[in-house]
Amino acid sequence: MNLTHYNPWSLFDQLQHEMHRMPTHKNKADDNSNVITSDWTPAVDIKEEDDQYLLIADIPGVDPKDIDIHMENNILTIKGERNSELKTEKDGFKRIERQHGIFYRRFTMPEGINAEGIQASSDHGVLILHIPKQEATKPRKISVN
Repeated sequence: MNLTHYNPWSLFDQLQHEMHRMPTHKNKADDNSNVITSDWTPAVDIKEEDDQYLLIADIPGVDPKDIDIHMENNILTIKGERNSELKTEKDGFKRIERQHGIFYRRFTMPEGINAEGIQASSDHGVLILHIPKQEATKPRKISVN
């Protein structure tokens, strides 16, 4: 008797993935950009510290020069592409699971982010963004004359 692994949520995961790939319909009057879809989605962890947010993304196989990071209107955008050589069965591959192609992630950041101070680094396929918080505005006492 063979045991098989059954994941009851796999169909829902596949449906959600396909729905995210569908283009959204916008009013043509306010559509000023192309629709960007992702071929794969890198896993991301976001951690809040006292003075900054850390965003850690797994993007193995992507050259750091090929990663595009933008911050506009409190929306942080990370996009890039992982290229893959075409593998055929004659090269000895029987199964290909590693995804390739375009990735695209957007995050709405909270108010109080210092967009000018964002720093990015890459270490062994892990992208690390240091997103500093703005200095807290100190209360000011106003005297009455």
